[in-house]
Parts: sequence; C-alpha cells; structure tokens
Amino acid sequence: MRSSPARTSVTLADVAALAKVSTSTASLAYRRTGSITERTRARILAAAAEIGYAGPNPTARSLKSGRSGIVGIIVAGTVRRAFQNPVAMATMSGLSEALDELDVGQLLLSHRSESGDRSARLLDGMPVDAVVFLTRGEEFDGLLPSMRARHIPMVGVEGPHEEGVTLVDIDDASGMAVLARHVRDLGHTRIGVVMRSTRIDANGPPGPIEPIDANLETISNRTIRERLRAVASVFPDAVRVEAGGRELDSGEIAAGRLLDQASPPTAILAQNDMLAVGTLRAAAVRGLEVPRDLTVTGFDGAHIPLLGRRLTTVEQPLHERGLQAGRMVGELLAGGAPSGIVLPVVFREGDTSGPPPRA
Repeated sequence: MRSSPARTSVTLADVAALAKVSTSTASLAYRRTGSITERTRARILAAAAEIGYAGPNPTARSLKSGRSGIVGIIVAGTVRRAFQNPVAMATMSGLSEALDELDVGQLLLSHRSESGDRSARLLDGMPVDAVVFLTRGEEFDGLLPSMRARHIPMVGVEGPHEEGVTLVDIDDASGMAVLARHVRDLGHTRIGVVMRSTRIDANGPPGPIEPIDANLETISNRTIRERLRAVASVFPDAVRVEAGGRELDSGEIAAGRLLDQASPPTAILAQNDMLAVGTLRAAAVRGLEVPRDLTVTGFDGAHIPLLGRRLTTVEQPLHERGLQAGRMVGELLAGGAPSGIVLPVVFREGDTSGPPPRA
C-alpha cells in the first residue's frame, strides 16, 4: 500500500505523479474550463483523495485569476429578518436565479445603521467580485467608499442612489399616487398613512400622528420618503404614523393609533402589504368591517398566505427586479457597462377598498 505524504506537504504535483499525468492536466480537474475526459478527471480526483489533497488553495487561485467567484449580497438589517420578509425573499429568488446561471457563489451579508462601521470592515475582508445591495431604499453610504477604492462592481435594488452603483429602481412613487387617486375617487377625504419604520431591526412604540409632509427631507430612506410625497400630492391634509418596527404587529399598533382618534380616517394607506395586514387586524379588533367601515390599501403585491383576502395594492415586479440585478452583475463582470433601469408597477384593486361609510 502506498504511503501518503503528510497532509500539509501534499501538492498538486504529488497528485499528478500518482495519477500519471502532467501537473497542468491535473489542474484541469479542478477548473470549470478546460477539456479532459471524465475518466481522466476521475483518476486525478481518486489520486487526490488517496493522498489527502483537498484541492487548490482558493486564496491563491483568486489572487492568480483576479476573481474569487463570489458575489456579495447585502441586506438591510439582519439576515434572519430578510428570510422572514416576503419582499426580500421574492427579490432574492430572482437574483439567485440569475447568479446561478453565472455559476458564482452567493455570500449573504447584513448591514445595520447602528453597526455600519462593523459591516464595512467585514465587507472589506471579503474577496467578492461584485456586490448587490438589496436595500429597500436604504442608502448604505458608509459601505461605498471601500467598494469604489477596490473597484468592485456594484448593483443596487432601490438604492443606493450614488455614483458607481448600477440601479434597478421601481416606479413606486407614481404607483403610490395611482393608489391615492383610487382612494380619492371612491370619495374619501380623511386619510391616514401607516409608514414603514425608518429604523432597521429596531422595535419600539409607533411615532406620533403628524402631517403627511412633515420634515420629509429628514427621511433618508428614499422609498419611504417618495411614497409619502406621492400621497401628499393627492391628499395634502392626510396624516401619518411611523410604525415602531417592520413586523406585522408594529403595523397593527400604528394603525390603532390612527383609528383611536376622535375623528379617525375612513381610509388607511399602508406603505407595504405587511403593514396593511396589521391594519386589517387593528380594524377587526375595533369591530370595523373592511371595506364597509374602513378602506385599507397596501403596496408591493407580496405573497402573504395569512391574508386570506385580495388586498387593494400596487404590485411591483419583485422576482423580475432581482433577476435584472443578477443580469447586471453578469454584464459588469464581463466588462460591460449596463444602464440602470426603472421597472413599472401595476395597480391591483382588491376587496379591501370601497366608498367611505355614510355619516
């Protein structure tokens, strides 16, 4: 029986000698490119297994080729919550479909505003060929300087809206305006908005009731800000409440604050479908029938099995935007310069909107 060299001293040349092939031929067994027969590949891999050779050092290989074969995907907040969010999941499905076709690895990273420096340091140490930001409107400015310095191609979904980031954007401001006009045409004048939380991964009480257009310029999240601005263009006297978190329960509590006023709104426009589901719960607890007593709308068109009814909302192409982002990565890695795109949204009338209740 052939004795095996010490594991730390085994090289590709040892594998080649045992398999009775040249070192260059042995290396082809570990590449995606190059042509050797399956029989030869099997003989090389069997020889490697016999002497404990695990394959070429990935760091050395990436230094030689200039590529790691990994694309970083950065989500707003924790990875755990990203997997609980139907919008993020549908987007990642399309993105992964495109990246799978590129035959690259996908590294999921989280970014939170309160730990931005840590996220930047972590990303600095990652050998990634490109980065995709799944931001949902978060800008992530702190991560961009090091990416630019390393000349790493960057693609963003809904942001960051910065130089060097190729964007897949959504025409959601016009979609929100269409939704608001639908509610106006039904006859509603008392409007409340449950807005998305501006805090990433932080739960707390809802914000105060305030005018729809109060201090919009201080809201850094572009998606949240522009959806509010769109509602204000149709209902300048509307009021808003910021949800205390990004969970369904936060939407219910925020909607309850609006409904418990002396003169509550007859329609609540939630900034996403999950908040709309929370609003439906708040209405049910108070004995309100939707849409007879209260109109409720959402945004995103996400698949929410627990909803149990057809929500009036705006559908955005969640899978398609991820797919487009992945294809942009492919173009950038091939040396191309793809242009950013803005994808359309579609108004969908459901059974949660109707005329205001009669006095």
